[in-house]
Amino acid sequence: MKAIVVAAAAALALSAGVASADEALAKDKKCMSCHQMEKKVVGPSFKDIAKKYKGDAKAVAHNVNVIKKGGKGVWGAVPMPPHPQVSDADAEKLAKWVLSL
Repeated sequence: MKAIVVAAAAALALSAGVASADEALAKDKKCMSCHQMEKKVVGPSFKDIAKKYKGDAKAVAHNVNVIKKGGKGVWGAVPMPPHPQVSDADAEKLAKWVLSL
């Protein structure tokens, strides 16, 4: 029983570390200028994005594309500007993190 509790605590700590690292990446890439975790700012909240794309097998690829090339019309009149300076790897990390919320 003790081993199970220790393993669960280790898994929780590891996932929290990854989540905080990806949140740090979002802050570093200035995503938080327009998005917040739970409330709409300029763009939708990260949790609303996760909810919208839940169960969509193409969601990661779609959101990587939106991060890199921008988007418009899905969330209202304000377009998301393109961020071509974000590497493909970082865009994928960000998309997976947002969609995991």
